[in-house]
Amino acid sequence: QLQLVESGGGLVQPGGSLRLSCAASGFTLDRHVIGWFRQAPGKEREGVSCISSGGGRTNYADSVKGRFTISSDNAKNTVYLQMNSLKPEDTAVYYCAAFRGRLTTMNNSVYNYWGQGTQVTVSS
Repeated sequence: QLQLVESGGGLVQPGGSLRLSCAASGFTLDRHVIGWFRQAPGKEREGVSCISSGGGRTNYADSVKGRFTISSDNAKNTVYLQMNSLKPEDTAVYYCAAFRGRLTTMNNSVYNYWGQGTQVTVSS
C-alpha cells in the first residue's frame, strides 16, 4: 500500500526555520515525482516545490525561491523541505504528494497520492 507521511511541522517565529519530512512507503522515490503543496485557511491549495525521480531536477514557487530547499534521500525513501526565513504568510497545512513520472510540475491534478498534511504556523 502506497503511503506518504509528513512530519516536522510546528510553531515558529518569523525568520525561523523548519524542516519537513515526507516518508514514502509502498513505492520507491526513483520512479516518482514528489511535490510539496500548502493550503492556508480560505485559500486554494498551491504548489510549493517538487523534485524529480532521482532528485536531479527541482522546481519552486516564486514565493519560496531562495528560502526553501527540497531534497531527497533515496536510501531513506524520504523527501525533505528545508524552510528558512519563514514569514507569517507561509502559515498553512503542508502536504506532500507523488505521481509516477518525470515531469517536475506543481499542477496538483496530476498527483494521485497524498499525505495527511502537517501544520506550519509562523507567528510571534
